[in-house]
Amino acid sequence: MKKRIIVLLCCLVVTFGSLFIANDIQTDHGNIDVKMDSFEMEYVDPNGETKKGNVTYKLYVPKGVDANNKAPALLLLHGYQNDHETDAAFAIEMARRGVVVLAIDEFGHGSTDISMVNRGYVNHKVTVNYGLDSQEDGTFVEIGGQTRYKVLMNFSNLSFFLDKYSKDEDGNKLIDSSMGGICAYKLLSEMDIVDNTRMAVSGHSMGTWASWTTSAAYSNTPIMPKATILQAGELFSKDAYDSNNIKFNNVLLLTAKYDEFNYFRDYSKKTVDDDVISNDITSEFLDVDKGTGKWNTTYGSFNDGSARRRELVVTNHRLLTHNSNAISTSIDWLKGSIGLSTNLDNNDQIFMKKEVLTLLATFSSIVTMLVVMNILLDTKFFVYLKQPELNILRKSRVGFAYWKGAIITILIAFVTYPFMTQLGHGLLPLPDTSIFRMTIGNGFLSWYLILIIIMLLTTIIPYLKNKKKGNSVSFVDLGLSTYEKKDKLDFTLLFKGLLLAFIMASVMYVECLLAEKLFMLDFRFIWPFFKSFSLTRLGQFFVYIIIFLVFFLLNNSKIFAQNQPEGTVEKGIKGFLKCWYKNALCMIGGVLLLIVLEYTPFFMGFGPGADLLFSSTFGGPFMSLMIVFVPQVLVFSLICTYTYRKTGSVYVGAFLVAILACWIVTGGSALL
Repeated sequence: MKKRIIVLLCCLVVTFGSLFIANDIQTDHGNIDVKMDSFEMEYVDPNGETKKGNVTYKLYVPKGVDANNKAPALLLLHGYQNDHETDAAFAIEMARRGVVVLAIDEFGHGSTDISMVNRGYVNHKVTVNYGLDSQEDGTFVEIGGQTRYKVLMNFSNLSFFLDKYSKDEDGNKLIDSSMGGICAYKLLSEMDIVDNTRMAVSGHSMGTWASWTTSAAYSNTPIMPKATILQAGELFSKDAYDSNNIKFNNVLLLTAKYDEFNYFRDYSKKTVDDDVISNDITSEFLDVDKGTGKWNTTYGSFNDGSARRRELVVTNHRLLTHNSNAISTSIDWLKGSIGLSTNLDNNDQIFMKKEVLTLLATFSSIVTMLVVMNILLDTKFFVYLKQPELNILRKSRVGFAYWKGAIITILIAFVTYPFMTQLGHGLLPLPDTSIFRMTIGNGFLSWYLILIIIMLLTTIIPYLKNKKKGNSVSFVDLGLSTYEKKDKLDFTLLFKGLLLAFIMASVMYVECLLAEKLFMLDFRFIWPFFKSFSLTRLGQFFVYIIIFLVFFLLNNSKIFAQNQPEGTVEKGIKGFLKCWYKNALCMIGGVLLLIVLEYTPFFMGFGPGADLLFSSTFGGPFMSLMIVFVPQVLVFSLICTYTYRKTGSVYVGAFLVAILACWIVTGGSALL
């Protein structure tokens, strides 16, 4: 117990020590004042009612900037499923160079309490660049279905476009495609520390459409943005804009070579190549003769706002926000457009240190939970859970018997993931504006439901067959009971396992809460993982958690108990590794296969695998999400393997990762 207490204290020191240093980096060792706050704004909902809500933001102010020494400013608008902290790399590096930076949580994201549906929607979309569509060619398409599907399919529709794009015949319309950006820009321009004649807007992915809208709102005004920087953005033909003589100053488009979303590849099914820089839409953007444009070359003049550039960045969609070349190019763009003056070299960048440290804090917090588990398992109340000898009662599968079950498990996930996640994301008939409001959560809900059905069938049918042959299968074999209660569920084991998992997750939640309060940081690496709940998001957690609990319980029963791998009962690190890699392969192998299918032809120049095999409908969010999803599940497999070997049943591990997975989905992702 004494050693465990020491380990626990060490974990806490690593967690908060990492966060302390990460905070020192985000403040550039005291050279940047950073604060979290919110502002109230009026908005009009889809029913036409005017309401008020709060938009949260993070503000970076360089030292020495005040009302007597004003500084240029930059508004940052994040992408879909992200939040203000996803913009931290750009924010830190620009603030280090003397720019006041405001990064907001857009509608439906982070801690902002205005939901994403208030962006508005119409009942049509286009399947080419706006302005190049036509009903005759079938590129102007009527859509129906769930509200969330219409909202998601309308990200390209902007509220300052012609009525053809921003309104429909049913009375629907785009309300605010800046998703709070217009109001945030006004707030930034009115700060007495900001030189509002030297302002810029930058956004990533969904935030690029918000950036177009924000810049359009202030076109031809005294505070119009001097630059718009698009991190993976879409181009439009000039006649697609509203007719109110809108002008955009000095536009930089950062294009990821391996962007999984076809609209950011100009609707090409290939990887981004020289055909893109020479196509009609890019030539018009650069204002050059068709076929004469070049990557990484500035055209026009910063003086009159006509500067245009398309930078090719060798990365994928999600990693563009933290690409050093993209940031370096953006620094140069701000030097030319808003007169940014800095002595720092463009390549002098520190943002990744902060990301690594928050990742270390996350891992340390997870280890903290496991140490707490070991302490509690030796208490009188929880010692009942500590029965590793139950693993010995189950016969470990070896050779063909093991790999048959493992391969079937992997293939089922491989086949179902792209279809069920995308179906649930958009079209699964759920009450999405009142109950099931997590858009990405509905994708996983759909996938988990079909897997639950498959797991139940593949457990119950063999059980009945064995019973008919007189070969009984006990609940011990399923990892759900003790030997004394082998013919039924052990509810004592179940409820104590659930309680222990809840306590462990609560420990991590308190750490996360302290991280946000003390350091304005949460547990993440580039992508948001664990954040504190608002009341609305906490309510969503309880909506989704039941399905998550059932799924992970059946999943752990299948992988860890019914198909128990060799090495489970072998002590020491060798035994752990021998069974862990097999458990991990079963839990994530199907998605790993999909990654190979998606990216191998992509990197070879043919295009994303999902686009080539199916259509771009099955590319996009859930395919690009795989590079984030896989590391999470690998960590889950470590947790489940450790707890299973320690307790002899699947409950603690299954319930803990179910809580963590549901926390990730409901705590930080988009809310309709």
